[in-house]
Amino acid sequence: MLIIMVIRLFTIVKHSIQYNKFYDITSSYNTRQTRGLNLYHYTGKMKQIRAALIQMKVGTELVKNLENASKHIAKAKESGAGLVSLPECFNSPYGTNFFKQYAEGIPKGSTCDMLSKAAKENSIYLIGGTFPEIENGKYYNTCTVWNPEGNLIAKYRKMHLFDIDIPGKVTFKESDILSPGNEFTTFNIDDIKVGLGICYDLRFEELAKIYRLEGCKLLVYPAAFTTTTGPLHFELLQKARAVDNQLFVCGISPSRNEKGFRAYGYSQVTNPWGKVLVQAKEDEDIVYADIDFSECDEVRANIPIFNQRRTDIYDVKKI
Repeated sequence: MLIIMVIRLFTIVKHSIQYNKFYDITSSYNTRQTRGLNLYHYTGKMKQIRAALIQMKVGTELVKNLENASKHIAKAKESGAGLVSLPECFNSPYGTNFFKQYAEGIPKGSTCDMLSKAAKENSIYLIGGTFPEIENGKYYNTCTVWNPEGNLIAKYRKMHLFDIDIPGKVTFKESDILSPGNEFTTFNIDDIKVGLGICYDLRFEELAKIYRLEGCKLLVYPAAFTTTTGPLHFELLQKARAVDNQLFVCGISPSRNEKGFRAYGYSQVTNPWGKVLVQAKEDEDIVYADIDFSECDEVRANIPIFNQRRTDIYDVKKI
């Protein structure tokens, strides 16, 4: 009888190991096409994904900007990225005097063509930073998302326009040209929901809170912060959104140019504990982070603030 029980126990353990091995390894997506380690688990519940933030140099020539983006996307895939993001205004210089000149329709246009092709050829989820969009005579600062088949699966228009005036340092008014977006945008990678914002949106906690209430575990903000506000707030705001909402936050900046608009840089990934996992400097770079979404579950279980919110006396909701 003891021998039979031991044999049965061994069989159960063996089957359990085989199941876990299948779940963790053989379910990874498109590993044969990846030169590096691809941490994107395609079936079942996704555990991890390698995110690549492309902090690229942006110039005045559209074709060169698109070629540079495409080159960096391929490089990110070679390093095992399953999710790749470009920065704000990656196809054009950032400025109200450039938005009309570089604006394109969605999904038709050379910028969308490049993004769709890059996502498909590299079998990745691609967050296409932002670029100026034109529709019905109005201009928007728009982020697009493409799946591994090259299909457009999400589009977000910057909701809060960058209108500020810091005397003697920086004055900017996006609303001179751009119209604001009015819709929240999320997309899914397997069972993981991702929310989108753009640059100045990062300052508005309500946007992030609503995304968390909708089940997001990752927020992505393509963002060209200035060298005036960036050193003070870019890292701080990402940490705040991550801790407040117990999720991962990615902020993706262009690299710093010495001519024209000077983006701050310092693209980063922040975990739900508020720890910066990786951070670039000012120059062109790609930074990588292996995002383990079980950390969201851990933080939320250990510090259950969303179950403790006093929604009987306050709340944050869509209108």
